[in-house]
Amino acid sequence: MDTQALEERFPEADDEILSEAVSRYGPPLLRYCHHILCDYHEAQDAVQITFCKAYTRRARFRRGSNLSAWLYRLAYTTCIDLLRRRKRQLFSPPAAPVSDPDYIGPQLRAALLTLSPQERALVFGRVMEERSYEELSQMLGHSAATLRKRYERARHKLARALTEQEESL
Repeated sequence: MDTQALEERFPEADDEILSEAVSRYGPPLLRYCHHILCDYHEAQDAVQITFCKAYTRRARFRRGSNLSAWLYRLAYTTCIDLLRRRKRQLFSPPAAPVSDPDYIGPQLRAALLTLSPQERALVFGRVMEERSYEELSQMLGHSAATLRKRYERARHKLARALTEQEESL
């Protein structure tokens, strides 16, 4: 099924349509959430919650809109909600580090954690997914010009953090 047909049929969201959306957008959303949350298992939860929200809110999706941007926006707000919940859980033990080298190594993880969740979402969208500022604008709800400036600041902040790590080794 092509993207346009999926976007047209999504508000109906029968099992076939939802399955197609999950198979098409699930892996990129997982990478996106993982880079925002810096926790693979929490990212899996975020993607599952995102698709549950998408299913229950499918009637709100406007035909002809960009389904990818809508799902990324849901994923972003879900990640922010999970981060807020994480802050409230003061007495819970820290999460175990992810040992899968295909995702985020310890140096990059530490550097990414110097960025805010919004900055991580922007850097990931720009660098890993090679999204345009216009696409990111739809996903993150800010103008393309604002995102350009924020990206430059985040990029410099990330480079500084990585340089400091190398110097401390």
